[in-house]
Amino acid sequence: MENVLQGLKSTIVWKPGNLSRLVSMLGIAGMVASLAAPAIASAADAPRRPNIVIILGDDMGFADMGSFGGEIRTPNMDSLAKEGVRFTQFYTHASCSPTRSMLLSGTATHINGLGSMDEWTAPNQMDKPGYEGHLNHRVTTLPQLLKDSGYHTYMVGKWHLGKAPDLIPAARGFERDFSLLDGGGSYWDMWSFTADTPKSTYTEDGKYLTRLPEDYYATKTYTDKLINFIDANRGDGKPFFAYVAHQAPHDPYHLPRDWRNRHDREYDKGWDAVRNERLNRQKEMGIMPPDTELSERMWFLPDPIVLAPAAQYVLGKKMELYAGMVENMDHHVGRLIDHLKKIGEYDNTIFIVFGDNGAEGTDLFAMIAGTPGTKNFLWASVMWSQNHPNAWGDPHSYVGYGPMWAQVSMTPFSQYKGLAAEGGIRNALIVSGPIVQRPRGSINTAGYLHVADIMPTLLEVAGAHYPATINGEKAPPLIGKSWADVLAGKQDSPRSDRDYMAWEVFGNRAVRQGDWKLRWEYKPYGTEEWELFNLAEDVAERHDLAAKHPDKVKELLAHWDEYVREYDVILPNRVLWEGMTKKLPDRYPVEAGYPPLLYKRQFVPPKEMMADPKP
Repeated sequence: MENVLQGLKSTIVWKPGNLSRLVSMLGIAGMVASLAAPAIASAADAPRRPNIVIILGDDMGFADMGSFGGEIRTPNMDSLAKEGVRFTQFYTHASCSPTRSMLLSGTATHINGLGSMDEWTAPNQMDKPGYEGHLNHRVTTLPQLLKDSGYHTYMVGKWHLGKAPDLIPAARGFERDFSLLDGGGSYWDMWSFTADTPKSTYTEDGKYLTRLPEDYYATKTYTDKLINFIDANRGDGKPFFAYVAHQAPHDPYHLPRDWRNRHDREYDKGWDAVRNERLNRQKEMGIMPPDTELSERMWFLPDPIVLAPAAQYVLGKKMELYAGMVENMDHHVGRLIDHLKKIGEYDNTIFIVFGDNGAEGTDLFAMIAGTPGTKNFLWASVMWSQNHPNAWGDPHSYVGYGPMWAQVSMTPFSQYKGLAAEGGIRNALIVSGPIVQRPRGSINTAGYLHVADIMPTLLEVAGAHYPATINGEKAPPLIGKSWADVLAGKQDSPRSDRDYMAWEVFGNRAVRQGDWKLRWEYKPYGTEEWELFNLAEDVAERHDLAAKHPDKVKELLAHWDEYVREYDVILPNRVLWEGMTKKLPDRYPVEAGYPPLLYKRQFVPPKEMMADPKP
């Protein structure tokens, strides 16, 4: 009897509620007695629930993949785009752990514990509900619910949602894991960034690791481990959920030597040229409309044309390393795809591919190292000392690519990670697999999607249910909307123009409803006033329309106030941007060719008018 019931459950659960409705209609005994034979027959005929693979790039920008206009070679992720659908209006959060908290819980950051990143929690936010700095126990998780519904659940890569035994991946629903618990670290070993936390923390299957495997390299090892997890349970008939949270391409840019020179001298031409080339490809592909403008180059960045050749080379080499990181990650994504094809699971696997926030334009290493005389500065000087350009990519080297290339990664948007502009919160999204019924290789430019949508979407796919209570308390609401009808081609967006989305982290905040976006950012990146943009006409956020449309500002502010009340938002009393106005040059508009003095070339008179001086 138990075997029959289990068979029924594993097949009927594909459609939410079927089992519970049958049980209530017929009763357990009646159902077993009268439906045992048909149930056994249907178990053989029923479609298997799909496997689910989420591939998350850490700090990977909107325009980095080839399928979104990048010159970086990403054939494997692009192959998923060709077989599935790309979305151009997909939103994450402005930083990594807040995005991950919404992905795995489906709830607002100010509820789930990541109202701020643990590393930057303000004094007035400390010890407040929603600001624990880890994924709290007021929420449940996607892997836990999928596991309860009959899925194997695997995780490899960066966690960044808590380190205590009750907070690690094994405690939050993952059956198997190999995880970096920190927000970043070396790709070669356990070295971390500060004197007081000199070693990164890893877990494997719920145990804290004393050392890393031989021949460890993060991107490769994560892929090796996941393939082993999948193979260990092959043949038991259960689908799997795999969360592949790559470290790449987060800095430091560590990379095997044979991956470092695949774009040799390609980026010496500078960031403006590469941004223009990417935007032109985006227009040709249909990723962006033909009249799209590039966002203004950040005012404190030089025009690369005026740089000396040595500076062009060194700065271009940083982007070469970044491109190599993305290509290496794509290579290992390809290994996973090939393995799933080999074992016959590829066609029944849903892939969801995206980056966790905008590209990283901040010098994180300088922020961590601090000033001379501090122990962190000494630690950085000694333990991260391999900083000659010829050593970049080796163990104990640290290099990031800076704001100039971060803007390239976020083409055509304004700004980057940590900020509320489109360059901080919008990212590329690819979805492929049996759930997608839209034309292969199609591009959806109309749908407003959010990372919090992934949980309700996958619960629907798996036939799982979000609980009414969690740990004896009423479950917080899911803030996302299922993509099932969008992916089936029945609608273009899960949201109407009446729905709104809101963001806040580090005090920077935004609200979007329909084509309109209201944005508030600290100086010097913002004005510390509410700015209004029409994204349908101005995706680069060049033109503040607040003065022209005060009624629209008022309307969106009402939604912001609603969000603050509903989720108990506490705006920080200390922020990352303190002192930045004095550290950066005064802000003036960036105009091509201005000032002309910098662009003048040597005047050359006509040859026929040239002469030597007279005696």
